[in-house]
Amino acid sequence: MLTAKDIMSTTVITLTPGMEIVAAAGILMDNHINGAPVINESNAIVGILSQDDLVTQQKKIPLPSYFVVLDALIPLHSSRQVEKELEKIAAATVEQAMTPDPVCVHPDTPVEDIATIMVNKKIHTIPVVDKDNRLVGIVGKEDILRTILPAPETKKQTTS
Repeated sequence: MLTAKDIMSTTVITLTPGMEIVAAAGILMDNHINGAPVINESNAIVGILSQDDLVTQQKKIPLPSYFVVLDALIPLHSSRQVEKELEKIAAATVEQAMTPDPVCVHPDTPVEDIATIMVNKKIHTIPVVDKDNRLVGIVGKEDILRTILPAPETKKQTTS
C-alpha cells in the first residue's frame, strides 16, 4: 500500500507568517503551485496559503444579511464571520490571509486516505508532518494522479 512518504515531494516551497502577501502570491505564481505551507522559525506548520486565499482578496466586501421580525433586525451571519472575511480581503501579510491549522497527514498515511481528505474537504495540497508537527513534505493532487498512471516502460536496447 502506497503512503504519503512514497509520493510526497520533500523539496517544499514554504512561506513565513510575516511575508508580504504580494511576495507570497509571486512565489505561488512563479512556481506554478496552488498553495504553500506557512512555517514558523522552528519549522512547525502554522498555516497554509492557497490561491483560493489570495482570490478572496479580490471579492466584493460581504454585506451582512438581516431579516426583520416585529421591527427587530436579526443577522443571518455572525458578525465574527463578516469580520474574518474582511480581514482576509484586507490582508497585507501571509498570516492575515492564510488558513490557520491546516489539514495535515503523517508520512505513513495511506494514499487512499489522502485522496479522500482532498475530495471531502475540497483541498488541493496537504502538508506532511512528523510527530512534532514539523514539515517533512507535501502531497498535491498531481502526486495522487501519478499513482494511477502506468509506470513508464523502459526502452529495449537493440543491437545492430
